[in-house]
Amino acid sequence: MADRSIRIGGLTLKNPIIAASGCFGFGEEYNEFYDVARLGGVCTKGLTRRPREGNPPPRVFETPCGLLNSIGLQNPGVDAFIREELPMMKEMGLVVIANVWAECAEEYGEAVEILSRSAVDVIEINISCPNVPGQVIVGAQAQQAAEVVRRCRSLCDKPLWVKLPPTAQIDAAQAVEEQGADAICAVNTFRGLAIDIETGRPIFANTFAGLSGPAIRPLALQVVYQLAAAVEIPVIGIGGITSWQDAVEFIMAGAHAVQIGTANFIDPLASMKIVEGLQQFMEDRRLHSWEEIRGCAHEGSPL
Repeated sequence: MADRSIRIGGLTLKNPIIAASGCFGFGEEYNEFYDVARLGGVCTKGLTRRPREGNPPPRVFETPCGLLNSIGLQNPGVDAFIREELPMMKEMGLVVIANVWAECAEEYGEAVEILSRSAVDVIEINISCPNVPGQVIVGAQAQQAAEVVRRCRSLCDKPLWVKLPPTAQIDAAQAVEEQGADAICAVNTFRGLAIDIETGRPIFANTFAGLSGPAIRPLALQVVYQLAAAVEIPVIGIGGITSWQDAVEFIMAGAHAVQIGTANFIDPLASMKIVEGLQQFMEDRRLHSWEEIRGCAHEGSPL
C-alpha cells in the first residue's frame, strides 16, 4: 500500500501538493469545484500586520507561457484573517499555511507572534515578494534573511517555512536554516517587465512585476536542485508546475513537496488533477513512498 503522505519537520501532509500563496485565495472559491481538503495544504494570500490595499491596476498581464502580476499584497491584515477567514478554512478541514510579509524584521515578528497563537498549522515567511514599491527583497541577502528568521523563530512555536526569491544564493538558504527554519520554499516569482508600445510606458505602475507560470519552471527546478543539495531541511518547490509530471521532476530534484500557483488560474481543477496523477504514478511505479525517488536526479542517488 503506497504512502502518499510527506513529512516536513513535525508536520505530516496527506500528499505533497500545496496550493501556492496568492493563487488560491483562502480556498473557499475552489472548494466549489472539489474538496480542497484533499490537497496537502493551502497557503493563504500574503498577509501583513495591518490591512493593505495593494497596487493600482492593471495588476496582471499575460506573457507567452507565463503571467506577470503586480497585486501588491492586497489583504485584510492578520487580525481580520484570524477572525474572518481562518475559522472557515479550518472548518473545511484544511492544513493552513499562513504566508506573511512585512517591511522589517520587527514587523515580521509582530505578525508571526499573533499568528503563532492562532489555529494556523504553518507560517510561511515571505521574504521574496517582488511587487512592493521601494522595498528591497530581503531574502536575497543572507544577513537580512537570517535576522528576520531569528526574530520570528524566537516568537513562534509553529513550523516556520521561509519563501526565498529566485535570486537567493546558497548562503541565504543556509543562513535561514541555521536560524531555525523548518523548510525552504523556492522560488517566488522572477522580476519582469512589460511595456505598452502605444504609450511607450511600462504596463504596471510599479514598473516591474512578478513573472510566474510554465516559462519559469526550468529555472525554478534548477534552484530547487541546488538548494536540496545544500541544506538539510526540506525544500518545497514552486514555479510553473502545471502537471503531475512537473511535480515528479521537482521531487526527483530533491523537493519534499510542491506548490501549485498559476496553473490554478488556467484550470481550477489543476491541483486536484496533479494529486490524482501522482497517485496513479505511485501505483504504476509500485512506489511505497516518495522517498524512493526524492532527489534521485542528484549524482550518486539511485532510482
